[in-house]
Amino acid sequence: MWMEKCKDVDCFMAGLVKRNPGQPEFHQAVKEFVATVLPFVNENPVYLKHQILERMTEPDRVVSFRVTWRDDHGNTRVNRAWRVQFNNSIGPYKGGLRFHPTVTESVLKFLGFEQTFKNSLTGLPMGGGKGGSNFNPKGKSDNEVMSFCQSMMTELFRHIGPDKDVPAGDIGVGAREVSYLFGQYKRLQNEFHGVLTGKGLAFGGSLIRTEATGYGCVYYCQEMLNHRGDDLKGKNVVISGSGNVATYAAEKSSQLGAKVLTLSDSSGFIHDPDGITPEKLEFVKELKEVRRGRISEYADKFSGAEFHAGMRPWSVDCDVAIPCATQNEINLADAKDLTKNGVLVVCEGANMPTELDAMNHLMDSGVLFGPAKAANAGGVAVSGLEQSQNALRLSWSREEVNEKLLTIMKDIHAKCVEHGSNGSLPNDNVNYVTGANIAGFIKVADAMVAYGAV
Repeated sequence: MWMEKCKDVDCFMAGLVKRNPGQPEFHQAVKEFVATVLPFVNENPVYLKHQILERMTEPDRVVSFRVTWRDDHGNTRVNRAWRVQFNNSIGPYKGGLRFHPTVTESVLKFLGFEQTFKNSLTGLPMGGGKGGSNFNPKGKSDNEVMSFCQSMMTELFRHIGPDKDVPAGDIGVGAREVSYLFGQYKRLQNEFHGVLTGKGLAFGGSLIRTEATGYGCVYYCQEMLNHRGDDLKGKNVVISGSGNVATYAAEKSSQLGAKVLTLSDSSGFIHDPDGITPEKLEFVKELKEVRRGRISEYADKFSGAEFHAGMRPWSVDCDVAIPCATQNEINLADAKDLTKNGVLVVCEGANMPTELDAMNHLMDSGVLFGPAKAANAGGVAVSGLEQSQNALRLSWSREEVNEKLLTIMKDIHAKCVEHGSNGSLPNDNVNYVTGANIAGFIKVADAMVAYGAV
């Protein structure tokens, strides 16, 4: 029987890989999770009896469909899209939609799996899901993006709903895309309710939603430092990315007294030794959100800044590193550069941006490591708050939402400390990876046990 044979990680992963061939991103996410949770499961026979881990690593369903749309030249174009509904044990499926050429079923399964535990950590009643398409919005006109979004929602709408599955934005899906998607959903259903989050403020969106993931990540980072009697004031911070997560992580870091040195995009990174001030950050926001330009323009605009083509910023001396771009952007060599240069904290703003061996090196070296499922939870937390506001037919102030976000991130940190304080790391640091995984696991697992063999 499974409970007799698979009490170790290698055995469990062999079965998972066999069932899910050719899905490396999903394998990586599960292995990182199982490596920390399996010892806890082995100590609690009820979870073995109900095969909770095996059930948790199998999505409830994966919906795959064709999206046919028309470009500005009248040509018919075809993309593939998916919705992975992973686990709804503690609430409706909840997770973003990603539009990017690298989107595959493996990527979405990894994201949906991580989302399950991230949502659990927030304390809000949300299950885990993720979706997206290999459609690339870059270089497309507004009309072409609208055509694609409307066509995608024409299929997707039958699989979602406020009590069933609530998508949101992600990479490639910003305010424009969410607006087109929601408009088509409303048109098809003839109903107005909060079935997508990240909506515009004029039609049910929440204040702080755009800033939430970046702000939340920095709040979590500050809590990690506070737990050790330190804070962000005076720290040099290196950030990757230049989208919403990165720019608002930079904004909040500056507000808390840190100096932000870098931002990046797929073409390379900029290094500003004088610091990316609020005025300079406004230029970046206009550059990326309005003109959709390249980060290299920052170095042309501001003297003293340098652009490093085709490189990532992890060789720059820093106290704090916040990866906010994409998965697996910190490899072992990058991790060694960071530790050599004396990094104190790595706090993940993106989903799974650190490779497993890099993560282990950082933690073994005594670096405080904030995993994405905890540090990156601010965005979905405010999405949950947006759902609450929609259900109540009201809108909270910026200050109210920000205060709720800060409270949620503090609570997540406290849960990670509770389950991750095992003295297994140098200097008695908290094992935030173990803490986040176990804390997220318990709530979902207990619900699944309570439901019985379903």
